[in-house]
Amino acid sequence: MTTTVGAPTTFDLGPARALSCRECGHEIPLAPEFACAECFGPLEVAYSFGTIRRADIEAGPKSIWRYRDLLPVPSDVDSHPNTQPGLTRLVRADRLAAALGVKSLWVKDDTGNPTHSFKDRVVAVALAAARQLGFRVLACPSTGNLANATAAAAARAGWESVVLIPKSLEKAKILTTAVYDGALIAVDGNYDDVNRLATELAAEHEDWAFVNVNVRPYYAEGSKTLAYEVAEQLGWRLPEQVVVPIASGAQLTKVDKGFRELGELGLVDPTPYRVFGAQATGCSPVSAAYKAGHDVVQPVRPDTIARSLAIGAPADGPYVLDVVRRTNGAIEDVTDEEVVEGIRLLARTEGIFTETAGGVTVATAKKLIETGKLDPEADTVLLITGDGLKTLDAVENHIGPRATVAPSAAAVHEALGL
Repeated sequence: MTTTVGAPTTFDLGPARALSCRECGHEIPLAPEFACAECFGPLEVAYSFGTIRRADIEAGPKSIWRYRDLLPVPSDVDSHPNTQPGLTRLVRADRLAAALGVKSLWVKDDTGNPTHSFKDRVVAVALAAARQLGFRVLACPSTGNLANATAAAAARAGWESVVLIPKSLEKAKILTTAVYDGALIAVDGNYDDVNRLATELAAEHEDWAFVNVNVRPYYAEGSKTLAYEVAEQLGWRLPEQVVVPIASGAQLTKVDKGFRELGELGLVDPTPYRVFGAQATGCSPVSAAYKAGHDVVQPVRPDTIARSLAIGAPADGPYVLDVVRRTNGAIEDVTDEEVVEGIRLLARTEGIFTETAGGVTVATAKKLIETGKLDPEADTVLLITGDGLKTLDAVENHIGPRATVAPSAAAVHEALGL
């Protein structure tokens, strides 16, 4: 845990009123803390929401800040330089639906964010909170997308950044972080090693805001905006089913939290929904725990092309199990070969090129349908959280030109079999 020297004693974090332990319920005042002093359980933001109307949201900024009254950020958050992520498109995916045998399917395409992944959402919220809490450096351990988002957000805000990555990270994600000219440090180890190092450094550097460590309770709330947008874009209603990729598990739990908040606030009818989790077989500790009927998630050593999901000891794993079981969903995992086919299937049916995490989501949805766990008659949303240009190495040996020909119409005709 970290206490920031020189930080103010009161913070303008909008409707946020306290930090609450997810295990024992103990509350503390808003602060840069992430673990409960009573039981060491994880802390999350608790709120006192005012009256929130659909019309006010719809009249707001064309970004996640239209939901600022539901987030731990000040009311003037949009006045500070930031990447203004969110309000990405929700695509009605009829051709993919036909290929999968689903009646009605939507793809939430978060590749349209500033650094082409959903991580721009969580980092923007973390930065807004970190500014209030008195930090001056934005930092993170990352499997790639978070590295991009943190470096870009810091550059936009005029902050320094410190980003830690496994040295085995995809080259595209390394380059698309380094271009922002922050301090990018490659570590000889996997993500879990990098995360442990970040926790150590967060304790040593009081002015470094590690977005997913010492300001994690605020950072994680950014994922709720995916739920808010899906509901608003569906005409202010909840989907019946949603498939979410699992890395740390925070995204899945916060999508559920977002849906529940909308219902509690009367912004949507609180209709039932089912949450499904997606993992790669080479890093599937939550899927394994779900299938075994366990409440504890056993750490694993990742071995998968889906590096953005390669967290062997997912912090929110037990809470993912709770959400999935409470909503009558399921968790499934897919092989690297299925991941590649999932990428290609989404591309050829809907013209959306996703990274490996999206391939996991599509392939898992396919498997859930084939095994009868996902209802093909129910409205379903797939979360596609990152751009395929970041993980070209995953598909480079599977795709390419159909033929190389001489510059003549006859040669083209021959290649096409015309």
